[in-house]
Amino acid sequence: MTDTTNGEHAVTGTSTDWDTAAASFDDEPDHGLRDPEVRRAWASRLRSWLPERACDVLDLGCGTGSLSLLAAEQGHRVTGVDLSPAMVDLARAKLAGRDAVFLVGDAAAPPVGEERFDVVLVRHVLWTLPDPARVLRHWAGLLRPGGRLVLVEGVWGTVGPVGIPADRLAALLAPLAGQVHLERLSDDELLWAKAVDDERYALVARV
Repeated sequence: MTDTTNGEHAVTGTSTDWDTAAASFDDEPDHGLRDPEVRRAWASRLRSWLPERACDVLDLGCGTGSLSLLAAEQGHRVTGVDLSPAMVDLARAKLAGRDAVFLVGDAAAPPVGEERFDVVLVRHVLWTLPDPARVLRHWAGLLRPGGRLVLVEGVWGTVGPVGIPADRLAALLAPLAGQVHLERLSDDELLWAKAVDDERYALVARV
């Protein structure tokens, strides 16, 4: 999870109390997806990134479960993991009655035991972690044969920008994936409910 106050992002676990932030987290248009157009834009992207058939999706750093809900609405079975108990509580409420389970835990080492998934979905989390290459190897190991990593990341801010550039992430994925598809997202204003001029993208890697 990341904090987008004033367009800047703060590293998870250092400057943001996510349990305290949980109550207002969905106020950001791309967090809560409350605006119908923003919601449709993310639903369309997600549909293109996930398999057409119903599958098992692991949503890491799931926050309040907004992407989890879209995936469940598209017929997928979802397991969400977040470090914040308050976020997890909100996600459980948001997806009540859906085929979804939410766990409190570290996205870098999710508490899923021997369970394996068809998709590992991660938005705005990898860049906050100290050893992305190691984490990506671990996430790839959580996939069934033919599974895919769906990573939504970016580089934010103009003074001391933070994030992970697309070319760096693609290079980290190269040893793990047979196919990596890059999708630029900065020019899609509907995703963010505003125009943005920083780097935002998705990488879909088939492992």
